[in-house]
Amino acid sequence: MTLTFDTAFARIAETLAIAAAGGLALGISGFPAGWVSGSIMAVAIAALAGRPMYVPMWMARVIFVLIGVSLGALVTPETLHGIATYPASIMVLIVATAIISYAGGYYLQAVHGWDAVSASLGAAPGGMSQVVAVATEMHADLRRIIIVQTLRVVIVAVGLPGLLLVFGLSGPVTRGLGGAFDPSQLGELTALIAVSTVVAILAHLVRFPGGLLFGAMLTSAVLHGGGWFHAVVPWWVANAVMIALGGVVGARFANTPFRMLLQFLGAAVGSFAVSIVFMAVFAGILVAVLSNLHVADVLIAFAPGSVDAMMVLALALHIDPVYVGAHHLTRILFVSLTMPLIAKHAELRAKRKEGVADGSDRKN
Repeated sequence: MTLTFDTAFARIAETLAIAAAGGLALGISGFPAGWVSGSIMAVAIAALAGRPMYVPMWMARVIFVLIGVSLGALVTPETLHGIATYPASIMVLIVATAIISYAGGYYLQAVHGWDAVSASLGAAPGGMSQVVAVATEMHADLRRIIIVQTLRVVIVAVGLPGLLLVFGLSGPVTRGLGGAFDPSQLGELTALIAVSTVVAILAHLVRFPGGLLFGAMLTSAVLHGGGWFHAVVPWWVANAVMIALGGVVGARFANTPFRMLLQFLGAAVGSFAVSIVFMAVFAGILVAVLSNLHVADVLIAFAPGSVDAMMVLALALHIDPVYVGAHHLTRILFVSLTMPLIAKHAELRAKRKEGVADGSDRKN
C-alpha cells in the first residue's frame, strides 16, 4: 500500500516522537545504551498496541551511515595498540565469538526451526545496528531477529553493569557515542561524513550486506585509528541518530500478534542462555590463566550484547578503557566482517538445498 505524503509524514512524526520519549527517558537517566534501548521499547510497545509505526527506508539508510561514522570515531590509535598488547586475550575473544555465533545459530535452527539466515543473524553476539542493516537487505524475518537481539541488549546492558555496580567493580555510566561540538572541526567533520558516505554507498552498490553501515564505520575507524582525523559526531546528533535507530527497530514489531511475540521470546531466552554460558566459560578460563586481568574488564569485553551498546558500555564504565576498547574494536571488526558473509553463505546453502529437493521431487 502506497502512503500519501500527509499520512506518511504523520506516521513518521508519531514514530520519532515516541522514540524520542523512550530514548530520552532512559538516556538522560544514565541507563546503559538508554538512547537506543528506550526508543526501541517505546516504539515496539506502541506498534504492538496497534499504532502505525513507520520509518521510511531512505531515512533508515541515512541512520545506518551516521551510526557507522559515530562507531568508527570511537577507534583511536590507543585502542589499536591495545589489540597488540593483549594478543592472548584477543584470540580467546575471537574464538569465543565464533563459537557463540555457531552455537546460538545451531540452537535456533535445531530447537525453534529457524531458517539458516535468520538464525545466523539472530545469534550474532553483537551488532544490533549491523544486524538490522543486513537483515533488511537480505529480507530475513526481522521481527524474530530483533526480538532475540533486543532482549540480549536489554539483559546485558542493564544486568551486567548493574551487577558490577552492586559489587563495586565499576563506576556509573557517564559517556555515550559522540563528543562535544567543536566549531573549529566543522570542516573536518564534514569531510569525514562525506568520505564515509561515499565508501558506504559504494559498499551498498556492490551489494555487500550491511554495506551502508559497515562502509561508513570502517572508513571512520581507519581515519581515526590512523590519527588522520580527530573530529567526532556531536553527542546530541549521535544520540538523536540512536533514538531514530530505535524507531527503525521498534517499528518492525508492527502487526506482530502477541502469541507470536511469546513464541519468539522463548527463542530469545534460549539463545541468550547458550551465549552467556559460553561467554562465562571463556571469560573464567581467561581470568584464571591470566591473573593480571580484572573480572569486570573481562566480563564487559566478552559480554555478548549488541556491538554498539557494548561499545558504549566499554567506554562509559570506569574500568580499563584500553583493554575493553581493544576487545570491542576487535568484536566490531570480526562480527561486521563475518556476519554478512556467514548470512550470505547460509542463504546460498539454503537455496542449494531447495534446488536439490526440487530436483528430487521432479524425478519422483
